[in-house]
Amino acid sequence: MSTTTATRGNPMVVQLGGLTLHLPPWQALAMPMVIVLTLAMMILPLPPMLLDLLFSFNIALSVVVLLVAAYTVKPLDFAVFPSVLLVTTLLRLSLNVASTRAVLINGHTGTDAAGKVVESFAHFLIAGNFAVGIIVFAIITVINFVVVTKGAGRIAEVSARFALDAMPGKQMAIDADMNSGHIDQAEARRRRAEVGQEADFFGSMDGASKFVRGDAMAAILILFINVLGGIAIGLLQHNLSLAQAANNYVLLAIGDALVAQIPSLVISVAAALIVSRVGTDEDVGEQLTRQLTAMPRALGITSGVIALLGLVPGMPHFSFLLLAAAFGYGAWWLGERDRRRAAAPTAEVAPTVSNEASWDDVAPVDQLGLEVGYRLITLVDKDQGGDLLGRIKGVRKKFAGEVGFLPPAVHIRDNLELRPGAYRVMLKGVMVGEGEALPGMLMAINPGHLTLALPGTRTIDPAFGLAATWIEEKSRDLAMGAGFTVVDCPTVIATHLHHLMQVHAARLMGRAEAQQLLDHLAKYTPRLGEEVVPKLIPVSVFQRVLQNLLEEAVNVRDLRGILEALAEHAVRTQDPDELTREVRIALAPSIVQQIFGPVRELSVLAFEPGLENLLAQALGPGATAGLEPGVADFVLRSAADAAQGQEDAGVSACLLVPDRIRAPLAKLLKKGVPRLRVLGHAEIPETQSIRIGRIIGENK
Repeated sequence: MSTTTATRGNPMVVQLGGLTLHLPPWQALAMPMVIVLTLAMMILPLPPMLLDLLFSFNIALSVVVLLVAAYTVKPLDFAVFPSVLLVTTLLRLSLNVASTRAVLINGHTGTDAAGKVVESFAHFLIAGNFAVGIIVFAIITVINFVVVTKGAGRIAEVSARFALDAMPGKQMAIDADMNSGHIDQAEARRRRAEVGQEADFFGSMDGASKFVRGDAMAAILILFINVLGGIAIGLLQHNLSLAQAANNYVLLAIGDALVAQIPSLVISVAAALIVSRVGTDEDVGEQLTRQLTAMPRALGITSGVIALLGLVPGMPHFSFLLLAAAFGYGAWWLGERDRRRAAAPTAEVAPTVSNEASWDDVAPVDQLGLEVGYRLITLVDKDQGGDLLGRIKGVRKKFAGEVGFLPPAVHIRDNLELRPGAYRVMLKGVMVGEGEALPGMLMAINPGHLTLALPGTRTIDPAFGLAATWIEEKSRDLAMGAGFTVVDCPTVIATHLHHLMQVHAARLMGRAEAQQLLDHLAKYTPRLGEEVVPKLIPVSVFQRVLQNLLEEAVNVRDLRGILEALAEHAVRTQDPDELTREVRIALAPSIVQQIFGPVRELSVLAFEPGLENLLAQALGPGATAGLEPGVADFVLRSAADAAQGQEDAGVSACLLVPDRIRAPLAKLLKKGVPRLRVLGHAEIPETQSIRIGRIIGENK
């Protein structure tokens, strides 16, 4: 008992008793079956009726391929053509072998030994004349081999070389469009694939043209082999006269050669049409009609020249004058058509503009945007040497490597309301930073201890607030020799953008970015993410934990460690702040190394015990009174002074406090001392020792 089920595009399932067979769909079997059957024709003898059917199919297939090539708009619309060229060539050669077998075996019986198609080509096309047949075959072969195939191969070779040379520029243009927000990642991937397919197509066509050349050479050899072999077989095996043997075998050989070579010429013309296409939104017929009729003057002049030739004595006057009249009428009709179009009122065809509001008027807010003044447009235009787009691409890649997630694309647009050299960074439609750049100038940044006054315009580094000077190119060596950091305009903007992205990393971590992190992790550990989100905690809680970490400059690169910590504690609590505390403890070695580097002893700040107890009472769990403004101001000023002292000593500014007040203190100090990092006692790894560098609130 067997059952068979199949759906369109899905494998066929065959049940044989207890055995289940999964067969590929018929589309997947089509090409292998065609190739196997084609090769079988070289081995198995075919009856004349089947040969007639296959020769007719070969001619019909070549016409279909020619028409598809003629109606193709872009070469990639017929990307399978190199494979079609191989299959059709193999089919013709197989038919040649099969017909040769039939001719040599049964040629003595008459000129229909290989079927009616071969006989018809031998009698009708060449009228049974050997010399005419050989000459016609030679001319068709020369046209196919020397003219069409050689030209198409040369075009494919040059096109493949140009496509490869242009590939880097096209890829950069796609990246620029994606970085500027004109296309999304899916469209960018599609365009990159199309660029690669274009180069592969012309490279394949360059090689596939060799099939047609080899086919033409094989046709010549097969013709002479059939002629010589057929005459020898007729004379020696079947005792035919020389005239009878030549009449049978030579006519059959020529008919067989012509019935194969004509479809070969049709396929070669199709190949030439494909590779010689210039990409537009029209097929060859539409292009030809539109462009040849675009200039009526050309047809009018042609009509005059043909008419003059028709008046020359001895010329066929009727033919030339008839064509001259046809071209003249065509020129007049096209001229009238153009005049009617020019005189037609445009108001009648103008589209009706609707004043009704629609959802198309609601434009989404850019997650991350960069607006530039008109003088900075040259930094974005690659044709004018601008490389800001490439810098921004590098900024996004660096941010992803440092922070642990891919930020949204930066949409760049010009804003005429800004000063000519100004720019501003927008986050969800809100300005988070601005600056000014001078194209063609360099920014020399003072690291803080240099006293040399450089010639130029004084300014402030927009990223870190350091004193800087806009200088000319000729002052570069002077500034670098004195110890200044010298950068160009694109670097100034890109560095400022990178700094703002790090400062506002928590706001860049949206629901979509959190889900993308989980999807990315699923490529490496598929089960971990599914077991935690959303089984134990919802995506919203997971996103809030990531935002809490990013708000305190903790990267989320160790996503596996974060999820493992969440899996351990999510059964006890769903509070994002509590889960963040547990995750920070799990990531303690990474956080400490991010602050101090690979050192054993950690020099930290600490509160004076009395002040620490006061803060614990005011900020600890269950506290309701809060911190008095005077105390808060004292803490901020003292913490800022202590942090500055640590930095002057070449040590990272880090404050060590009890775990129960770490989170509220971190929020308080972030407003006044953003560079000061706050750690809890539980976040110090056992492998590190601590040393109190300064005590905040101690009486001096």
